[in-house]
Amino acid sequence: MEGNLAAALARRADTYGWRDRPLFYAGDTTYTHGDVHDAATRAAAVLHAAGVRPGHRVLIALPDSAGFVAALLGTFRLGAVAVLTGPEQSEDGHAHVLADSRPQAAVCAPDLAVRFRSVHVLAAEDLTDEPVAVPDPVPVPPDAPAYVQYTSGTTGPPKGAVHRHSDPEAYFQALAIGALGVTPDDVIFSLSKACYPYGLGATVFFPMFCGGSAVLWPEAPTVEGVLEQLRRHHPTLLFTVPTWYARLVRAHDAQEADRRRANGRKANGRTGDGRKGNGRAGDGRRGDQVFGSLRAVASAGEPLLPSLADRIEDVFGCPVLDGLGSTEVGHTFISNTVTRRRRGAVGVVLDPYEIVVRGEGRPDEGPSEPGVLYVRGPSVMAEYLGRPERTAEVLAPDGWLRTGDLVHVDEDGFVHHHGRVRDQLTVSGERVSPLEVERVLGRHPEVVEAVVVSADGDAALRAFVVLATGTVASPELEARLLAQVRERLPAHKVPGSVTFLSELPRTPMGKIHRVALRRSG
Repeated sequence: MEGNLAAALARRADTYGWRDRPLFYAGDTTYTHGDVHDAATRAAAVLHAAGVRPGHRVLIALPDSAGFVAALLGTFRLGAVAVLTGPEQSEDGHAHVLADSRPQAAVCAPDLAVRFRSVHVLAAEDLTDEPVAVPDPVPVPPDAPAYVQYTSGTTGPPKGAVHRHSDPEAYFQALAIGALGVTPDDVIFSLSKACYPYGLGATVFFPMFCGGSAVLWPEAPTVEGVLEQLRRHHPTLLFTVPTWYARLVRAHDAQEADRRRANGRKANGRTGDGRKGNGRAGDGRRGDQVFGSLRAVASAGEPLLPSLADRIEDVFGCPVLDGLGSTEVGHTFISNTVTRRRRGAVGVVLDPYEIVVRGEGRPDEGPSEPGVLYVRGPSVMAEYLGRPERTAEVLAPDGWLRTGDLVHVDEDGFVHHHGRVRDQLTVSGERVSPLEVERVLGRHPEVVEAVVVSADGDAALRAFVVLATGTVASPELEARLLAQVRERLPAHKVPGSVTFLSELPRTPMGKIHRVALRRSG
């Protein structure tokens, strides 16, 4: 494959005859593969005129849009490095990325321009100017740096993971082909935005590598907004985090309850118009009408409770594939697949990645013993930008990356997640995995999400729970949940209290904000 990713993708579209195929659906506008590659050529010319040269960095703070993709590919064409940051990030967050990456230019919305005024600022509209001269794609080796994505910052200041031109094809082959069997007929919809790893792969690279298409949606997600996008574009694959699946399930359940009340449904299962209900999700067909186009949905970013996974499949009428990835790897490297999946596991190791499970400070553990997960593969980051000491802490010279996840591998090769090392708690002198307690709470049929933390300055455990639609929080329900934990786990793992929330606090990347929960109340 040609080293320059933008040039290689354009050549791929030409070779396979994809230029006239739809690539992005954005509201009422459809962009073909050819439209996007032509836009990238214009963007490269504008960036070049702004002084961007090979090896320079271009900070991109744009919502999901044709302008975002043009800026990204245009940067690649010049042999420059794209620095991706969410436009919704705080001023302090943008200041950190700007100081850390030291870009030559920034592409952002006009209202953000003041934040990046120390460098040459361009708007997405500027990249559409007809160029006077169009530079040829800069030849670069496949391992040349292409883009930087920042970690969530839960363990300190966000660090920039540097990825190469060859990395996206590796995780495309692993997840899109190996796990999902993506084809040119698929339409992909990711609620994770393209500036973040999950969304960048799903929305931008997966359809470009296979000749398929994706939904470009710049808005901050809302339940009604998501449902409208599903109705309008009929995606076949959906990518998001468990919290969003829980919200969509709750919305479906609320709509079903309203529908039943409106139709005067009777206890004998007959509808108000005399039709007999069959007890399946939605209107009795394959899942709900809104979700009927989906053939599979992918989940990552946080643990997926088996009880929620069951409800997702009931409502959506298709398999939900839990997986595990990281910013440092670029995307998902362990996942359930459309042909091989196991409830409660995050899946199997996807080719071409390999893993080992090691005890902290001890030799490799046996395959069934929980330990720290290490991964090696072609898309593991080159480094943390400008942080050699932090890079050396997690990335060995032989390519093994310490992920910080606790896992074990069962006899069939399925990987089971036990939470993050940093989330482990000490209670009564014993180490406790919050995920173990969360899974027990999640066995209750009315629990959609559960998080367990220790309060700041207090060793006692506290649980935070989101309930299914229609369930009323009460002291009696709290007592039943605590009794359920007490029946299955030792006393030191039983939370001292359960707090019921309408939804859990999240970071901009969609991860549960455990620090906020520890500090609450």
